[in-house]
Order: sequence, then structure tokens, then C-alpha cells
Amino acid sequence: MKAMILAAGKGTRVRPITYTIPKPMIPILQKPVMEFLLDLLKHHGFDQIMVNVSHLANEIEGYFRDGQRFGVEIAYSFEGRIEDGQLVGDALGSAGGMKKIQEFSPFFDDTFVVMCGDALIDLDLTEAVRQHKEKGAIATVVMKSVPIKQVPSYGVVVTGEDGRIKSFQEKPKVEEALSTDINTGIYIFEPEIFNYIPAGMEYDIGGDLFPKLVAAGAPFYGIRMDFEWVDIGKVPDYWQAIQDVMTGQVKLIDIPGEEVKSGIYTGLNVKVNWDKVDIQGPVYIGARAHIEDGATIIGPTMIGPNCAICSNAIVDRSVIFEYSRIGPGVRLVDKLVFGRYCVDKTGASIDMQAAALDWLITDTRQAELAKPPIEHHEIAELLGQQS
Repeated sequence: MKAMILAAGKGTRVRPITYTIPKPMIPILQKPVMEFLLDLLKHHGFDQIMVNVSHLANEIEGYFRDGQRFGVEIAYSFEGRIEDGQLVGDALGSAGGMKKIQEFSPFFDDTFVVMCGDALIDLDLTEAVRQHKEKGAIATVVMKSVPIKQVPSYGVVVTGEDGRIKSFQEKPKVEEALSTDINTGIYIFEPEIFNYIPAGMEYDIGGDLFPKLVAAGAPFYGIRMDFEWVDIGKVPDYWQAIQDVMTGQVKLIDIPGEEVKSGIYTGLNVKVNWDKVDIQGPVYIGARAHIEDGATIIGPTMIGPNCAICSNAIVDRSVIFEYSRIGPGVRLVDKLVFGRYCVDKTGASIDMQAAALDWLITDTRQAELAKPPIEHHEIAELLGQQS
């Protein structure tokens, strides 16, 4: 069976991570989120998968290639152009990307699934497709019910008693919400859907195609399903996803590595004197990381491979990407460190290099920078924390 993963977006809400990593490649404990989607699709018999790519396309294609090592077949549809020898992304919108594939050579010849490439999903796709066909739908949105207080964070789907979609609300206020069913970015289509998508123009599934289906009175349905769905569309979502994975609230992912102590997992060749550090799980420490004497790590925390946590540094409920060096005495609470950026769980970021603070947080692959004397409380203030 055939499916499509939407992977052409720039991921602006997950910056600075997506400056150098496309959103489908964002790692969940060292495994790209798109890889989990391939596992799900394969499990339910979807083994021919189209992926539209644009922003940082080579990163996606270089990792997944033809899909052979994942047990599926993958092909890519690039949206963009070449300027001065460089690939420049120019996405066509989610529906426009579908149309480009179908116009090149009709590929979607039966019921097919389309999924956004930025969520962890544990869904019974087989059952979803069964319900779609039972209703005789041309298009189906897989919905999930959320608590009313979470509604303002999502696109809301309003359906009739028979499940036919009547309207949508984009991030409504709690008091204005007409439903608590949200759009999860998982869609099931029939090939006839292409009759509703114009050629040669940018066209979005949610913003353009779906309102058109409602206006035309097409057989367009929403099905409510109870399943695990973890959105990583924004930095706060990603930070929370890692917290939930580490604490076991997300069941479909196991913490990798070896459990060397209760709740503490490590990759290969980690350097640490366990009796001279304070590490409170759940914590994952990637391969060849160095935790210096006197360091404190409080979970849920993920330390990427080849990192260095220096003496007297404190890393608390944070996500540290690979090759990050956290300097002596630095205190990180509820932070995400990615390259030269230190990002608060709310999404506010500091460019450590631009702020001349890269002696606090830098790359383990470069020589240690000369640093001026600084008190612990001053470090806390620089990183937006209280001492």
C-alpha cells in the first residue's frame, strides 16, 4: 500500500534546531522522528512511500535513501531549485506537493495515507483505513480529543453526528471552541481527491483543500481515535516530548543504551567517575560523553553523544544536543542546548556566540576558550535563571 510523508516545511517554529536539521530529522533519543513513522507505516502494510522534500532535502535523502534498510521503498519529490550550485527550497504546500507527485506519473491509484513528518504516533492505521472506507469518504481526518484547556494550541475539527466535517477552527479560544477534536495531521484519501487540487500552484491541505471539500459537500469525514500522539511542531512541544519519553509516559519509545544505575542509561565509552558526580535519573548520556567530577545532572535529562559536562555544572530537566560543552559552574534548568544556541523550554533563545558567551557553552571539538572570571550567580543571570 502507498503513503506519503510531508517533509518539505522549514520548521520555523522549531528554530534554532531546524536551521541545520529538517524537522523530520529531529532526534528523539538519537532516532529521527520520521524513522518512527516509517516503522508505523511498515507495520500496517504501507511499504511504498513518497516523501516531498525542500528545506535541507539532502539531510533527509542522505539518511533514509531508498528505504531498503527500513524495510520499505522510498522515493522523493524535491520542491525548489538550484541557485549558484546550492539547493534552494521552495515548497508547494502540502496539497501542492501531493499534486506534483501525481502529475509526474500517477502514483496514488488506491486509498492512501498522508502524514505530517513531525509527530510521534502509535495509531492503528489499519482500523483508521477501515473506518474511512466504511463511510465511503473521499477524504478523512484522523482526530484526537484533547482536554478543553489544550484546544487553543491546535486546529479544531467540527463534525456532525455522522462524522461528516462541517468546519474548522484554527487555535480557538477556550470559550469559542466548538469541539475538542483536533486535527492530528494524519489523513486518508482516495485518488479522486486530486480533482479538487489545482496544478502548478502552492496549495495547502488544511488551509485550501479542506475548506473546498466542505463547500462542495464532498464525502469528507473525521474519525475520532484514541491513540498516542506526540506533536513536536514547536520547541516547547519538543522539550516536553523528551521529558515524557524519559519518564515513560510515551510508551512507544524505549530509552537506548545500557542502564548502568537505576534510571541512568549510557551509550558506549562514556567517561565518568560515578562516585564523584550527582546524577539523578531518568537520565540518558550519549556515547563518548564526558561528565567531569563535581557535575550534577537531574532528570528527566538527555545528554547527547560527545558532550562534555564540566566540573560543578548543573544540568536540570534539559536536552543537550551532541558535541555540546557545558562550561564549569554553568547552571541549566529547563533548557535545550543546540550548537551555539541555548533555548528556554518556552522557545526563547540566546545565540551564545553572538552574545560573546560561547565560553559558557561551546563545541567540544574546538579548543577551550579563554574565559573571564565570573561568579556562579552571574552565570545564572546570563542564562535567564535565578541563582
